Amino acid sequence: MIEFLSKKLDWIDVEYWFYILNDLSLVYIIVPFFVLELVRYAYLKKLDKNLILDSVANLITFGAFFLIEIILGLLAITKVYFWIYNNFSLPHLELNWITIITCLLLADFAYYWEHRMMHRIGIGWATHTVHHSSPHFNMSVAYRFGPLDAIMPILFSLPIVMLGYDPILVLLAEVFVQVFQTLLHTEIIGKLIKPVEYIFNTPSHHRVHHGSNRQYWDKNYAGILIIWDRMFGTFEPEVEKVRYGISEPLNSNNPIKVFFHGIIRLARKLKKVNGFKNKLLVFIKPPDWMPTNK
Repeated sequence: MIEFLSKKLDWIDVEYWFYILNDLSLVYIIVPFFVLELVRYAYLKKLDKNLILDSVANLITFGAFFLIEIILGLLAITKVYFWIYNNFSLPHLELNWITIITCLLLADFAYYWEHRMMHRIGIGWATHTVHHSSPHFNMSVAYRFGPLDAIMPILFSLPIVMLGYDPILVLLAEVFVQVFQTLLHTEIIGKLIKPVEYIFNTPSHHRVHHGSNRQYWDKNYAGILIIWDRMFGTFEPEVEKVRYGISEPLNSNNPIKVFFHGIIRLARKLKKVNGFKNKLLVFIKPPDWMPTNK
């Protein structure tokens, strides 16, 4: 078994399987499942103009995210990764099943802390609030991104590269964690069997994460494994019916407002706060923080 797991793999094979799991999942899982969700909405007589416009806004924010962060940022990001990899990493690790599995685990662990940071500091929430601002919960919401959502996770990915993992493998692992998250954005699937619910993130756990109910705030940050939340005290089960959205509702399907509303709210908050130090603290303190002396 150890011999099998440690056997060197060819990059072309690894990239092919990640292509099937990451890229093609849009074709064989995500789009068909979203169509099924639309059929369900129609059956429940909830397929109204608001839901359709919300879904359209979600896809437009994804397009903006893709253009700004992926096309313009990916080259720079990859250069940073490879610069760290070539100058500041431990000895480079061979590509085998052990490095793939451990890289996925590390990417998932890093995602937990990155996700938690996006909720708990002002600049993080200014971009991540976009993802939470929809009053609906379906596959299209998974593609509702804010303008800085691909930049801030770099802080948590670079330590993995420094351990000697190939930057491309790290990026592929991060995408895999995101694809897994996409599948959790649904109301169709209820609670799964207890062993699965205990170990893995599930639609039930992720519905809680999107809840605006007070007891659901800042809970269930996990990507793939919910055990991180159980370990670090941020787990909350789905009990009370989830109300989706944010504490200060956006009440708009305008994709421009959706995409930039968090940044605009942060700018307004900065304008209200007096003092250079307090303005800096707005960026790194929790989103609801305000100085006692504004």
